[in-house]
Amino acid sequence: MEFHDYYKICFQAIIEASEKIIDIYDNHKITIEYKADNSPVTQADYASNKILTSYLTKTNIPILSEEGKDIAYDERKNWEYFWLIDPLDGTKEFIHKNGDFTINIALIYEHRPILGIVYSPVHQEMYWGDEHIGAFFAKVSSENVNQIFEISQKLHSEKSNINEIRIVASRSHLSEQTQNAIDFVASRFNISFKSRGSSLKMCLLASGQAEYYPRFSPTMEWDTAAGQAVLLASGGKIIETQTLEVVRYNKESLLNPFFYAFSASIVDNINDLII
Repeated sequence: MEFHDYYKICFQAIIEASEKIIDIYDNHKITIEYKADNSPVTQADYASNKILTSYLTKTNIPILSEEGKDIAYDERKNWEYFWLIDPLDGTKEFIHKNGDFTINIALIYEHRPILGIVYSPVHQEMYWGDEHIGAFFAKVSSENVNQIFEISQKLHSEKSNINEIRIVASRSHLSEQTQNAIDFVASRFNISFKSRGSSLKMCLLASGQAEYYPRFSPTMEWDTAAGQAVLLASGGKIIETQTLEVVRYNKESLLNPFFYAFSASIVDNINDLII
């Protein structure tokens, strides 16, 4: 299969999963369970996972999902390619019904996310792309799912002189490390804030609506892979805060390191932004 075939499968899977999620969101009582790490999971997470995996198995590529079975590192460490999915990223947002949750699918190759799709069921916003063709945006529903290639607009985040840095962060819930990172930027540039939930944070960078996203709180690989793929496809960058190396995937621990993410417009100025 070619990437074009993968996209067609993923697009259909995401829209079908989205319809199920929205049905539960609008018409049913949300049933909440709690995992060992005390994070919530609902019937929508499980239903979306079932639909996505049923489609992705057609590609004969292994699947690692937040809501799938645990797969031992000894088994997955030898995977060259695999799908990394989050069937419902932002379960808390789903429960609180604020709309900022997504469905995430990423294709990982040798520890790198090379293809990604992030879809917001409530807003019907799809961000998608890969390292070969770039990053794209489309308003997508079941009515136009077969026209995504035709209706999508390429994302551009052109390099420019830095006058203001738009930072993706919550002004009311900042860790000390995040505050320090923001204060450092504020000492050098004018700043403003943007706020979105789940993987839509990285999509703000990819679409040129923000420039900088410092993350000093825990995330898992399935939380970030699809958004990272879209961001990289747009020309942006995401690096670990300690090593300044690109964030990698399929580690023995699926917990991400803290990271900095940058839009394409400021990748040449990274050293001016980090402590």
